[in-house]
Amino acid sequence: MSLRINDTIPNLTVETDMGSINLHDFVGDSYAIFFSHPKDFTPVCTTEFGAVAQLADEWDKRGVKVLGISVDGVEDHKKWKGDIESYAGAKAGFPIVADSGLEMAKAFDMLPADAYLPDGRTPAHTATVRSVFIIGPDKKLRLTMTYPMSVGRNFAEVLRAVDAVMKTDGAPLATPANWTPGEDVIVALSVSNDDAKAKYGEVNMRLPYLRTIKDPA
Repeated sequence: MSLRINDTIPNLTVETDMGSINLHDFVGDSYAIFFSHPKDFTPVCTTEFGAVAQLADEWDKRGVKVLGISVDGVEDHKKWKGDIESYAGAKAGFPIVADSGLEMAKAFDMLPADAYLPDGRTPAHTATVRSVFIIGPDKKLRLTMTYPMSVGRNFAEVLRAVDAVMKTDGAPLATPANWTPGEDVIVALSVSNDDAKAKYGEVNMRLPYLRTIKDPA
């Protein structure tokens, strides 16, 4: 199946190193980040898991739940967490889905339906299981990013993207390139100039179709 922005995510029940979870129940009334990996005990992925662990206070501050996914089993995940925590100097307190059967990788359109794990497989066999998904409280996909195996993900950017999604979700607003919290935001084209001024006060008319306002924090 394909999975696109604003689609409802599959409601799978999956095994993790912290027990069985249902994806919709895991998200609950929160925003969530799912981030996937092609194999345990790999160098780039270890640094990425470490970066997520180091941002635990930031996820908690925003009420964002974090779920890792990797194409290996529960026991490997438990051992790998020791390496992650040693590298990062931070506790990896989030669950990691044991997707050795590729159920989640296929359901989230990271691998084709006929994909399988050959004997002696390497991370290259599941190289496209390198995505980040931001999920809304309504269980709908808000944002997705996919990276090649050779490029470590920038989780400061994932955090920024979460802030932008939360800022604009359900509001007639958008964020410009490189936006960070506190900077001006864009008024959606669905709002007239008069309504924008009535709702937000001063409106900066950068272009007839590009109107910015102070961040309504």
